[in-house]
Amino acid sequence: MEETISLKEIMSVLKKRWQLIAGCVVGAILLSAIATFFFMTPTYQYSSEFIVNQEKNNNQQQAGYDINEIRSSVELINTYNVIIKSPAILDEVNNELDLNLSAEQLANKITVSNAEQSQVVTVAATDESAETAANLANATVQTFEAKIPDLMNVDNVNVLSEAEAGLNPSPVSPNAPLNLAIAAVVGLMLGVGAAFLLEYLDTTVKNTDDLEEEFGMAVLGSVSTIAPGESSRQERTNTNTRSVTSGQRRENVGS
Repeated sequence: MEETISLKEIMSVLKKRWQLIAGCVVGAILLSAIATFFFMTPTYQYSSEFIVNQEKNNNQQQAGYDINEIRSSVELINTYNVIIKSPAILDEVNNELDLNLSAEQLANKITVSNAEQSQVVTVAATDESAETAANLANATVQTFEAKIPDLMNVDNVNVLSEAEAGLNPSPVSPNAPLNLAIAAVVGLMLGVGAAFLLEYLDTTVKNTDDLEEEFGMAVLGSVSTIAPGESSRQERTNTNTRSVTSGQRRENVGS
């Protein structure tokens, strides 16, 4: 027979085990806070931007930009994205900044992106040092701008903005509020799951309803539990009653 559980029973279990649930939530938040603030190394990210333009001749300067040339510039960006993370660029950056890292290690620290159909490219660098992250982003863009004429025989890259670390840099990772929120949700799920698991494993009989459900028979009667104080008062009451009854009997005999 399939068992069902009502909303009232669910709320009863949650109310009964609320301390366990709260403990799981608090414990998860504390563990997340300890891991976030004491074991995770902060990382910083800064970005530099450049724009890809087609060179204009005298006729183009009079007529303005051609839509086909803009489309060609956008298509070139896909090629540029690969070149930026290539050893031809990153080896130069490594030597300039004296980072003592391989081109592959530098490539893992750099992300290149651009909005759809946009000629603006963003080069973002991530590092445990804010200053190194900013310098890495700037050096990558500047090196690319200097070497692209030799690599592709074009000169259509112009820097739009440079990365600046600032006086009070903020790390992008770890994200403490997000980590704590995730920990709270996970702790809540674990607490609720543990509460229902304990309730499922608890097979003790607590009331007459449990007896009827377990054995399928109606309960004819029950014996109430008498507290020690109530038992003493009941005994004194019974003794007084017996004394009065005995006195009445003696009076009846005397009469």
